[in-house]
Order: sequence, then structure tokens, then C-alpha cells
Amino acid sequence: MVKLSGGIAEAIILEFGRDEFLKRISDPFFFQSLGCAVGFDYHSSGLTTTLTGALKEALAAGEYGVIACGGKGNASRKAQEEIDRAGEIFSFTSQRIAQLRYASRISAKVDSTAIQSGYQLYHHVFFLEESGKWAVVQQGLNVDRRYARRYHWLSDDVHSYVVEPHTAIVSDRVEEAVLNLTSSGSLETQKVIVDISREKPVKVQNMVQELHDKTNVTLMDWIAPPLKKPLSKHLVMPRSINWEVARQLYETQPRDFEEVLMTRGVGPNTIRALALISNLVYGSEIDWRDPVKFSFCVGGKDGVPFPVDRRAYDDSISFLKGALENAKIGKEDRMMALRRLGKMRLQ
Repeated sequence: MVKLSGGIAEAIILEFGRDEFLKRISDPFFFQSLGCAVGFDYHSSGLTTTLTGALKEALAAGEYGVIACGGKGNASRKAQEEIDRAGEIFSFTSQRIAQLRYASRISAKVDSTAIQSGYQLYHHVFFLEESGKWAVVQQGLNVDRRYARRYHWLSDDVHSYVVEPHTAIVSDRVEEAVLNLTSSGSLETQKVIVDISREKPVKVQNMVQELHDKTNVTLMDWIAPPLKKPLSKHLVMPRSINWEVARQLYETQPRDFEEVLMTRGVGPNTIRALALISNLVYGSEIDWRDPVKFSFCVGGKDGVPFPVDRRAYDDSISFLKGALENAKIGKEDRMMALRRLGKMRLQ
């Protein structure tokens, strides 16, 4: 997979440029097609971790102007120091390195905290190229249900880190209710969260206690009336809140939601508590719709969970076929990959 994915990446970068490579990596149709071409089943969540791992190894030297940082589990936490090393290879200024480190951190923070769907982030890969542009491919896992979902980011498409920043979110399952604070429908709640975070912690504590007393049993009737079953834990007012962090927020008086989110120590519990206070006490709107846009199997011909975007999918396969034919890999590897790719074309 290292040899084959590396050969394809080289062909794309040399023929179409580094920007196009990042754009393709952030395209869920292309990413899935590439994973299948180099040897993985389309429905396996392991495709994400294995493909990004192979690309990371293939691009490690930086000779094509693209480097991948991070990985799965403990490797994801090494992304920051690996960005530093990539910055040395590409002769980035300290300011540019700091910007890239921040992009890596906030993309992970958004998908683990600003969007709460019951999926815990365990994989984070940060692709960067020598012009300073970047792409993120990261994945979360719902431990109880054993479902995964993948998040794609592209720097060119990010106009705000906290307002609909994704190129795509991919999953096998659409959740019934998700706390989605990155939605444009949740902007009011973002503003109220900032206002609450500037209040004295004792006032926030009183509001949390009041909500526990009033809504301990029927919280779902307040926030998501269509739900007929008990709420998942990612939707319930947390019992445990770090009040030291609340004091820190009060002392720093954050300017906006992004600053609240990136305050050290602010995690899912703190953000969920502030969001529910905003919604239940102040009546601010929250978008509870799952932001997933694609399924791992690129949709279904019956429209479940989503209709297949035939044009986008076929375009990705055609593009990848051209890259394969130009890749500097052995004839046998190329033919096997092309056969796998041919089986994927929609009839």
C-alpha cells in the first residue's frame, strides 16, 4: 500500500500539482476510491487509518512538497511536533508553523467538542504542502455501536473554523440527534455561550443546578421533542463540569466562540453544559441535525442513507485511473489496482 499509494500521489502531484492532491484527499469519493484501489474494502473503517498511514510513509521525505503528520491513537498526538519538523524541511517561518499547529489543534477540537454525536476522535492526520496549504482527514468511533465517521477538511474551503468548516463528514449511520454547534443554525447559541462564559462561575453553577432539578428526567422533551427514547450521553446535561475552567473563562473574557472552544481545559462537558444553558434558559436555537453528508459506501442506489452522486463518483474513478496509468509502479501492481478500480465503477 505504501508503494502503490505513493506512486499514485507522485503522479497526481507531478501532473496536476500539490493543491490538486490536497483537494482530492479532502474529497470523500476520491479518498474512498483510492483506498479501494490500493487494496481495502469500501465498507471498512480501517481504510481511513491504513491509507493515511501508507501515504504518510510514502511522503515522509517531503520530496514532492507534501508531508503528512499524525496518525492513529498515540500517533495523532505527535502531529504537533511533526508539523515542526515539516516546517524545517519546507523552511517555514515560525509564524507559519504556529498557524499550521493551530489549524491541526482546532480541527481536532471542533470534531471532538463543537460537534457531539457520540463519536470519540481517535485518528488525526494533517497533510501540509510547502506553500502552507493543508488538509485534514480524521476519524471518530462510537465505542458502544462500533460505528466510525470520518471528517474531511481543506484549508481553501475553511472560511471559519467554527462555522461549517468541513469539506465532508462521512459515516455509515445518521444519528437521530447531534449537538452541532458548527451549523449556521447554531450561531445564536455560539454567541450566548460566549456571554455565559463571561459570567461569574457561581451564576453558571446555579443555572446548571436549576436545570438538573427541573429537567433530570424530561430533558429530551425540552431539546428534541421527536425523540421517543432516552437521550444518548452526548445530549444530556453533564454532572461533572470543570469549574476551574469556568473561572478561567470568566477571567479571560473570551471574545468569540472559537476562543471559548480553544481555551485550555474546555472539553465536551463544558461546551455541552454551556450550549444546553443557552438553549434551555435563554431560548437560543441549536441545530440538532446530524451534519453527515456521505456514507462510507458512497450512498445507495435506493437513496439510503444518501443518493449516490454518480457524476462525482465516476469523476473520481476516472481521475484515479489516469493517475494509476501514469504512476511509477510495477506493471503487476498497476494492473491489480486497475482491476479493483474497474469493479467499483457504477453500472
